[in-house]
Amino acid sequence: MKILITGTSQGIGSAIAERFLQAGHRVIGIDRQEASIVHENYVHFTCDVRDYDRLPEVQDVEILINNAGTQNEQDIDINLKALIHITEHYGVQPCIRSILNIGSASAHTGAEFPEYCASKGGILAYTKNVAMRVAPYGATCNSLDPGGVLTPLNACVMNDETLWAEIMNETPLRRWATPEEMAEWAYFLTVTNKFCTGQNILVDGGEAINYNFVWKK
Repeated sequence: MKILITGTSQGIGSAIAERFLQAGHRVIGIDRQEASIVHENYVHFTCDVRDYDRLPEVQDVEILINNAGTQNEQDIDINLKALIHITEHYGVQPCIRSILNIGSASAHTGAEFPEYCASKGGILAYTKNVAMRVAPYGATCNSLDPGGVLTPLNACVMNDETLWAEIMNETPLRRWATPEEMAEWAYFLTVTNKFCTGQNILVDGGEAINYNFVWKK
């Protein structure tokens, strides 16, 4: 199948692209950074997802994965507005089989920077909107909403022993996910899954259920 993924130069996006390549699919990546993947079935376009006039001409996309995102840097424009534009441009069309939006656990809890939470919260509602519109094509649309993931974006807290200890105390499974684990979820939701649609799948190691109940002993 022809897979289009945004934000493929590092982290979750890179791992997702590698997972689809391993399965024999053709992958097209869009990222404002240069390619980090070299593979005969991988084509890379160096482009900012906000630069709508320079987006590549890609026809007959069967799976679209909106992974490109940022934190505390024009979050609404990159994480939400560009995601909507990419989806309307490449995803909502008869050839599509599945659309996956990479959201965040913060959309469910509100526990991060204000614009970041708002941008990811918008993805939750937009996912349901798109799911209704692509259903006549027999296609699904879901969001994958990770908690902590071991990516370069999170290095500032991963490398701080004090902050890391606090974060682990808030995560019932006492670890963060690897990008490869998120890639497996992405593959399942877009290829294996044929019936789950319009859902926001929270994968956070139990972080959202840690209610920190405190009472006198």
